[in-house]
Amino acid sequence: MMREVEKIEKAVAHLSRKDLARFRAWHDEFEAKVCDQQFEEDVQAGKLDKLADEADKDFHAGRCTEL
Repeated sequence: MMREVEKIEKAVAHLSRKDLARFRAWHDEFEAKVCDQQFEEDVQAGKLDKLADEADKDFHAGRCTEL
């Protein structure tokens, strides 16, 4: 039995250019939402606290430059 991902790969491979462009746009939006959700979960879990503390220390020590 063909696995789900393989079915999707096969279907995507047969899309017209127009439909492939639509799929890409949908996938970009979907991936952004997934990344945003993961980021929020990591923030809530405190996984970024150490990095934020280091950035604050660097800023207050004058080791940062404006973009």
